[in-house]
Amino acid sequence: MLSGRESLIRLIGKRRRTLPPNLQLLLESSAPDLSSGEKKALSETCSSATLTEKQGDLIYDVEWVSCPVCGSSIRGSDYIVNSHLDSCLATGKKRKLTQSTLLQFNFCPKSSTDTNSSYPPNFGKNNERDHANESSNNHVLVEFASVRNCGGNQFASNSFDHVPCNIDTSDDRSIGKIVHEEVLPHYVVDLPSLNMHQSLKIPRLGSCETEDSNFVDTLETFIVGRRFHQNVELRPGTSLSVSRDSENAKDTHAIKVYCADSEYEQMLGYLPRELARYLSPLIDKGQIKCQGSVTSLSKHPLGAVPIQLVCQKIIKDNLMESDDKETFELFWRDVVRVVDHARNPGYQQNFCLLVQDVLHNHSHLFADEEKLFLESFNTLSDDAQRLFVRLYNRKGPWFRMANISYSEISDPEKAVLELQLTGYIDSFPLSRGPSKNDIREVLGVLSVSEMREISKLESSKKGVNSARRQEISSFLYHEYINGRCPFLPKRVLEWAGRCVKISSMAEMLLWRVQRLFFLNGDQDLSAFLLVDLGLVRFPDYTCNVSLPIFPDRNELLAYDEAIGVAQIMDQSLDEYNMEMIVRCINLSDNRISNSLREENRLSISHSPPTFFSYFSAAWVYSKVLFLGVSVFEHERRYEDAVRFLRRLLSRFSCNSRRGHWTLRLSVDLEHLGRLDESLSVAEEGVLDPWVRAGSKMALQRRIVRLAKPPRRWRVPNCAEFLKRKIKEVDINGRPLNCETGAKNIFYGYDGDLCGVEQLALQYYAGDGGSWQGVHSESGIWMTIFGLLMWDVIFSDVPNVFRSKFQMAPLDLDTDDFYIARKSLIEAHLQKIHDGKAEDILITSWKSHFGTSCRGINWDRHSLSELQAVVVCIGGHCLASLCRHLAQDYRNWSSGMPDLLLWRFHGDGDVGEAKLVEVKGPRDRLSEQQRAWMLLLMDCGFDTEVCKVNPVATS
Repeated sequence: MLSGRESLIRLIGKRRRTLPPNLQLLLESSAPDLSSGEKKALSETCSSATLTEKQGDLIYDVEWVSCPVCGSSIRGSDYIVNSHLDSCLATGKKRKLTQSTLLQFNFCPKSSTDTNSSYPPNFGKNNERDHANESSNNHVLVEFASVRNCGGNQFASNSFDHVPCNIDTSDDRSIGKIVHEEVLPHYVVDLPSLNMHQSLKIPRLGSCETEDSNFVDTLETFIVGRRFHQNVELRPGTSLSVSRDSENAKDTHAIKVYCADSEYEQMLGYLPRELARYLSPLIDKGQIKCQGSVTSLSKHPLGAVPIQLVCQKIIKDNLMESDDKETFELFWRDVVRVVDHARNPGYQQNFCLLVQDVLHNHSHLFADEEKLFLESFNTLSDDAQRLFVRLYNRKGPWFRMANISYSEISDPEKAVLELQLTGYIDSFPLSRGPSKNDIREVLGVLSVSEMREISKLESSKKGVNSARRQEISSFLYHEYINGRCPFLPKRVLEWAGRCVKISSMAEMLLWRVQRLFFLNGDQDLSAFLLVDLGLVRFPDYTCNVSLPIFPDRNELLAYDEAIGVAQIMDQSLDEYNMEMIVRCINLSDNRISNSLREENRLSISHSPPTFFSYFSAAWVYSKVLFLGVSVFEHERRYEDAVRFLRRLLSRFSCNSRRGHWTLRLSVDLEHLGRLDESLSVAEEGVLDPWVRAGSKMALQRRIVRLAKPPRRWRVPNCAEFLKRKIKEVDINGRPLNCETGAKNIFYGYDGDLCGVEQLALQYYAGDGGSWQGVHSESGIWMTIFGLLMWDVIFSDVPNVFRSKFQMAPLDLDTDDFYIARKSLIEAHLQKIHDGKAEDILITSWKSHFGTSCRGINWDRHSLSELQAVVVCIGGHCLASLCRHLAQDYRNWSSGMPDLLLWRFHGDGDVGEAKLVEVKGPRDRLSEQQRAWMLLLMDCGFDTEVCKVNPVATS
């Protein structure tokens, strides 16, 4: 993978969104082959589009009008107006009005005051439904047009008067209550709170009158997967039986559901995956048996079927071992929790909580119209809210209506109509006519066979025989844009039926809401679910917020645009669209200059913490630009790479990435034959305080290599430092293969195949000195650091904790982490130095086991293993290592030696530790590994390099 791409992908996040059209214009204005006049025209167009968005008059705006028949406020699109009139007339309002008299009325725009005090407006274009749906659903429109008043607008002001917010996540109350009581004291919408530690009412096991009575309970659940088993006609009361399907390739916990009424049991589907996960172990152990019946039928023929499942314990309590009884109770508790969660979907409450929190804490970042749109979500019905959240969390962008069926949504058609009316979703076919991008996206809902059939009907080339979805989709798309397949939208509609997707307006605003709440692209609404199910637990800390990360709306819009450019850059690399890649690079270069000028102007009045820069447009564009440098280097366009590297270094004077940029600049200059410049860059780089760890080591080694007469007559100052010897040990191994570029595989001392690290562990456990050890590289060290420094990491520091879903403070990767906590860190390190590390480790492990913390892996190492390591290393070495990580976690959190070895002497009270970097044939130390080895030697560690040499086989 190109250098810098993995970092960019993490920044973009898991969700790939539909990008606004003005971004394409921006990229076109950056095209290198356009004339200056064309560039200027495009630039003016883009500036106009951006300015419009900043003012809140978005391209999705639709004017609200007053109905001349009933006086209701409705959106002014043709479809909504016509449908609303049909509804008014169908319900008996002014029946004497004819078409001619209706045409004499004017649909007057509502004033902003009226709009704010009535049904909240929205800005997504509503799309035409087919005529059959229009006529059959007219009665629904009246119901949705009279949505209740949501009250005054609590967020109407754009001015920002920030009030410090302190949230203690260690409070035993639910997060929902904390937000409702302390953060949103005046919010008018009363939502159910999210209780992250909900106590469930669990049936008392074996609590009947006699000790030998069986436990029986009834669960309300569903049959899923009906689309694959639709040949059996069901009716309410149909008897059911269940059996395990442990051979299921997709889910080893699967439980099949059969129809018990027929002579031969016919399979109907499966129990939900979440329920089967906890019910299947009880069935496998013979502790419980289940039978049930159908309670009602789904409106959708392939939808989930509601059933009642009667579970009876087979083994009585007095005959069950205590361990088995405890296991039964644990699994049954999870069964009840899953069923209860399915009955009352928490994702709906979580989504509303997320939107509320962002609107309260970041109100200044949204225009009045955007706030009204987001607030309107609370006025939707439960079905509409649930369907929207379901679709938003699915991979789209388009979804077939025929495939939309959820057990908790009673009427998906009605919910879709409501969401379309309020601008939260669009449907295909589109009333405005599909764009090229719409066609490309909607092809994704078709199966390979369906696309192949369409290609046979529409293409002049008699179809395409490829079995790959991407190739067929690309073929049809290019046939359409080239005019050889003009009826493709009609064909798609015939095969797929009506399709829906999240509207552009909703997609844009909710992406911003989610990014503001989590402040990263890795987390989404699933974080709530993981907490609700007890699968993830976040640390206890206080959110002490006094400074906004985005001081104004323009900063957020610039950041949003930068993430969009990064997404296009990543997509263009997948397609290897070099023209678009260059456009992204040029746009990023221009935007960095503008962003930094604005930042320099603002920095005169205030200086925010260093980590705030991670949420700036300039930071994102710098990642795009460096990825562009990697592309140029891959293409051997070193002149272009050098030009942009110099610009990055000149614009970001205080940045931890300067070391890597400087190293690449020196290397690229050498590729161009400019050795004097390459040497000068390296010499300047080693004096830069932001060049550290492996990058500094690499530059020093370049200086020693390039600084030969006549370029330099004096021996470089770093030459003596680099001559330090690292102890080496050679061992022999019998290789299975020694191919260049392939992973080295050897026969271990026990005769089994293994890698070089396992071979070295076997050597040190035997002839090497009876050492115990693990192969974990940096993993075990990050775990030890996290456990020993837990109280420091999660101490109360302003602005570094901003949501309850953080695994580390935001400043951990910056120099500010040590500076802001220096006295606390040094006092803690003194305890470690004085020999209290084992006590701190045990206390931290027992108090926080299972809690998510960056760097800690609870499953890989046991407490006894970590205790032995801490005792054998000693307080002095541990304190020195933890100090380096606290001072510069970003640069020192990777590249540590492969093996950590330890052994005890005598009675086991005294021990020693050793760190070993293992290298196979033709391997050598990286600069980061070399820097770590020298640093560990300075800290007092025993270190060495173990080289595995292949021996000839007889």
